[in-house]
Amino acid sequence: MAQARSNRPLSPHLQIWRWGPAMLVSILHRVTGNGLAFVGLGLLLWWIGAIASGAAAYQTFLDWVWLGTDGGLQVVTALLGKIVLVGLTWAFFQHMASGLRHFVLDIGAGYELDANARWSWFTILFGVTATAVFWAFVLLR
Repeated sequence: MAQARSNRPLSPHLQIWRWGPAMLVSILHRVTGNGLAFVGLGLLLWWIGAIASGAAAYQTFLDWVWLGTDGGLQVVTALLGKIVLVGLTWAFFQHMASGLRHFVLDIGAGYELDANARWSWFTILFGVTATAVFWAFVLLR
């Protein structure tokens, strides 16, 4: 027997939820994890393949990702490579901080609304700060 369709939603949707820092951090955790898995793995495999292929292939990898010393297109591609590396570094630190936050939540602490919001903002701040400190150390040494 056919049942009549109801116009009621099956579950609450995004229109009735107020966005908060915990939601943002949860979404960022998924996005950074996927970015690390796909972009980071691709870059790692390219690097390993370049090492295994010899000096010319490794120099091409360096020109694309880091050096770009010949000017022209190589400088642009090296700039794009540096942006990817900074993005991967941010994704790593953000994902790590969010994972530690989830670990604390898994042991039963930090579920109070104020504490949850405070730790959520802290993970975002930590991700940006740790990335800036890491790249300042790399570029200024």
